[in-house]
Amino acid sequence: MDRDTNERKKSGAEHSAVTGETGVAAEGVRINKYLSEAGICSRREADRMVEAGEVTIDGVKAKAGDRVMPGQKVVVAGKTAAKEQEDILLACYKPKGIECTSDRTNPDNIIDFLHYGKRIYTIGRLDKNSSGLILLTNNGDLAYRIAKAGDRHEKEYLVAVDKPITEEFLTGMAKGVPILGTVTAPARIRMTGETTFDIILIQGMNRQIRRMCEYFGYRVRNLKRIRVMNISLGNLARGQYREVTPEERKELYRLL
Repeated sequence: MDRDTNERKKSGAEHSAVTGETGVAAEGVRINKYLSEAGICSRREADRMVEAGEVTIDGVKAKAGDRVMPGQKVVVAGKTAAKEQEDILLACYKPKGIECTSDRTNPDNIIDFLHYGKRIYTIGRLDKNSSGLILLTNNGDLAYRIAKAGDRHEKEYLVAVDKPITEEFLTGMAKGVPILGTVTAPARIRMTGETTFDIILIQGMNRQIRRMCEYFGYRVRNLKRIRVMNISLGNLARGQYREVTPEERKELYRLL
């Protein structure tokens, strides 16, 4: 029996001692969740990396389902992965022209724009020509949970179009619109002016509102997101950010 096998058996035995016969962990975090919380990648990507042998725990190649115990060293592709002790969650007013990407080669990336000083990334996206609320975090597990919520969480937008709004337009937008090979989920919409409306979606399709409007012959002149789930843009100034409050966090986790 080779050394790796012996070490893996030893590791497995240590894990069993921690989890007990019921298989319920007394401590430790599953390797895919650990990597996600460390901001390395999504849980799905973590599973792929483990399967490919790119992850070690205390020098032993990790396998699916392994748990990381306090004090253990996790290495991914030669680099140590450590969970940031501070759990960061920011609400930012993204201006037009800034892109929701962590790619520093993109001159308009939101990370360089904010100059936050710690490793963060956006939760979801808001297209370059739109403005408004975008959430940023260093907690990959939180980002995963919000993304996993998929078509269940609300996002609210203020929209201005290029011509007067009709009752038929409002009714059609609310019922669902055929775009991208499917029909959008019902939306809540109300007219706020001759050419403006407020809309609440429970989906996040690519350029969804713009495509929906185009279906009815309208062109979006301005689009601003003012809410994601229970977190609102509030009175944030364009280009500024704030920490999400403990009360907002509590309600966010309840909704998730």
